[in-house]
Amino acid sequence: MDKIRVGIIGANPDRGWAVRAHVPALRALPQYELTAVGTSREDTARAAAAKFGARHAFTDPRRLAEHPDVDLVSITVKVPHHAELIATALAAGKHVLCEWPLALTTSEAEGLLRLADEKGVHHALGLQARYSPAVMYARELVADGYVGRVTSVNLYAANGKGAAEDLPAFSVYTLDKANGAGNLEVIGGHTLDAVRYVLGDITELSAMLSIQRPRYTVSGTDQVIEVTSPDQVLVHANLARGAVLSAHLHTGKVTDGRTVVEIAGTEGDLSIVSGDEGPMGLQISALGLRGSRGVGGAAEDLPVPARFRTAAPDVPDATVLNVAQLYAALAGDIRTGARTVPDFATGVGLHRLLDTIRRAAETGTRQPVLG
Repeated sequence: MDKIRVGIIGANPDRGWAVRAHVPALRALPQYELTAVGTSREDTARAAAAKFGARHAFTDPRRLAEHPDVDLVSITVKVPHHAELIATALAAGKHVLCEWPLALTTSEAEGLLRLADEKGVHHALGLQARYSPAVMYARELVADGYVGRVTSVNLYAANGKGAAEDLPAFSVYTLDKANGAGNLEVIGGHTLDAVRYVLGDITELSAMLSIQRPRYTVSGTDQVIEVTSPDQVLVHANLARGAVLSAHLHTGKVTDGRTVVEIAGTEGDLSIVSGDEGPMGLQISALGLRGSRGVGGAAEDLPVPARFRTAAPDVPDATVLNVAQLYAALAGDIRTGARTVPDFATGVGLHRLLDTIRRAAETGTRQPVLG
């Protein structure tokens, strides 16, 4: 079958999520061809096209989306620009994959979902933690009763971003909650989505948000930035299947950044754990599984079956692998008309969950999670 032709908006040739994950993921998949790239400047657009082997370079996202050599538009820019660029791609009648978060606000995300459904195209969201082999295997083990009835979940996600007193200029925008790309939105969104994927919906919660590092200096300058986005997120919640959840999301960790999701049940325990490589979030870390069964049973590493790896053997773990497996699933959906990948509807639900966390923290009361 013909390859699915991709145009990436935000394809900076030197740094960013496109060069780190999207481009190598697409190169590893025979279902795709990267035909177009877009950046805000002509010099970087041309450099990206040359580096990535794309035939077309654009500074105008509308022209990229409307080009006949593009079937799927991938959006890898900062969150405040997502809605406008998604709308541009949808207006051109193209399939869309957008990085998480979907939008700045829930209402904005709802509008994008309506527009995408009206166009009848495939729309996907970059919640690639679902495609980590360890996460997929954990979901199967839980469903098959490895731990029995799940009774509690303990989630701890800590990373070293902001551990020093200064931050590089490209990272500063995440400190402003108005940009929708802070600890709650990015780490919280990716990690809680993975938890819901494995264990089911969250029904109600209480929460606390805190800023423990209120200011940073921009690296190489004397400019001081005031922080408005919380670096500490604490959530206590109930799951639809009856278990309780305790979560702590922590940025600015000086040492020992890691993610662990401990799932306890009536017959055993199961833990999703990040390795030493890339402790910046569940979605971009190499993950492993540990499990134990029976009263007093010893924990052991659980090898992940090869069937959970759909990308080629030479695709690097974590950062590239998870994105490649998401793209592979999306290719299957586009070819068959199925709807299996996390899409804009998934994103709306996740935005509503984060709204509930904010509301619970602001009011100091337990809040139901609206569907």
